[in-house]
Amino acid sequence: QVQLVESGGGLVQAGGSLRLSCAASGSIFSINDMGWYRQAPGKQRELVAVITRGGDRNYADSVKGRFTISRDNAKNTVYLQMDSLKPEDTAVYYCNQRIRTTYTMLTGDDYWGQGTQVTVSS
Repeated sequence: QVQLVESGGGLVQAGGSLRLSCAASGSIFSINDMGWYRQAPGKQRELVAVITRGGDRNYADSVKGRFTISRDNAKNTVYLQMDSLKPEDTAVYYCNQRIRTTYTMLTGDDYWGQGTQVTVSS
């Protein structure tokens, strides 16, 4: 069994910062891509940022220059540093990790965190 636990959401004023964390635990052989998604009320879930095992990063255009994704492979943890937050960043943020539970798996299965609310007031 694999479990992802998120932390770090909350309420912040526009222009402020928050840092999200997502730690995986359980039967883990290795982790490929790690990412963050978000879903605002009435909208579809969208990709925010993704980081490969080798450290390559991609961001949604809406967060480039403001958000930074990073990972600690020794801790099976992915982070999202969010700076210069805007009211339109308000959403539930979900982490995603593509986890190989055995060495026989080529790419791994997708696991999701429980979601954490980020609210940015104007």
